[in-house]
Amino acid sequence: MTVYVIADIKITDDKWVPDYAASVHAFVHQHGGKYLSRSANVKTLEGKPRDTTLIALMAFPTARAAQAFVADPQYAPYVTARQGGSVSEFRLIDDTDVAGTIPYLAKG
Repeated sequence: MTVYVIADIKITDDKWVPDYAASVHAFVHQHGGKYLSRSANVKTLEGKPRDTTLIALMAFPTARAAQAFVADPQYAPYVTARQGGSVSEFRLIDDTDVAGTIPYLAKG
């Protein structure tokens, strides 16, 4: 089942960004994932705006693959750098419909 990682990031010190941006996509790909977007063009359509600098959206073939990416020891130094220079939240969602009323999504 396809899953998505939503990374909501507020950059507080951008020293980590060039190396992270140039390198981390390789770890995503090693775990079967791909970026769907990595954008600073964030607009709030409803609700209180967050203090977000960028949002990345990644797709993985399974939750296990997404978790393996996040736990990859080679990725760890990049995580440390990002966490030291940002406030970050990574969320995992699947491709289900909680209500079960959308015919092309599994009920979740």
